[in-house]
Amino acid sequence: MKPATIKNLSETKVEVVRRFNSQVESVWKPFTDASLVRQCMLGPPGWSMPVCEIDFRINGIYENVFRNEVEGTEIKIAGTYREIVTYKKIVQDEQHKIGSSEKGIINKTVVTLTFEAVSEGTNVRTLIEYGSKKQCDEALATGMAAAMEMGYCRIDDLLTS
Repeated sequence: MKPATIKNLSETKVEVVRRFNSQVESVWKPFTDASLVRQCMLGPPGWSMPVCEIDFRINGIYENVFRNEVEGTEIKIAGTYREIVTYKKIVQDEQHKIGSSEKGIINKTVVTLTFEAVSEGTNVRTLIEYGSKKQCDEALATGMAAAMEMGYCRIDDLLTS
C-alpha cells in the first residue's frame, strides 16, 4: 500500500489522501467505532490512548487523549460532529490541547473526511482547516503526516486480518 499523500491546499488547509484495499463499509468502522479508533489511531510507538469516547451522531461529542508514556506529555483532541453521511462523509469541529496544564496550547480546526469507493478499494480524503497559517505550519512540523500514516497502517493490518 502506498503511504498517504499530504499537500497544502492553501496557507490554512491541508489535504491527506490514503487508499485502503477494502470496501467503504469496512474502512468506515475504524474511523467511527471507539474500540477500533483506540486500536488503530495511536500514533508513534510509546504513545497510548487512555481516553477514547465517541458519541457518533450529529452534534455528538468525541474526546481522545494521547499520552507519551515516557515523557508523560498529553495531547487531547475533542470536538463535535457537524455532519455525518454514512459511508460518505464526516465533518467535525476539533480542538487540540497540547499539555495537561490549564495553559496548554489549544488549536481549533475543522476536519472533513470523505470516503470514496474506487475499483481498488476506498480512498479516504481528510481535509484539515486550521485557524491560521501559524497553526497549520506548527501542525505540519509535529510530524503529523507520519503519525497519521502509522494509524493508517494499523487500519490496513486490521482490515487484512
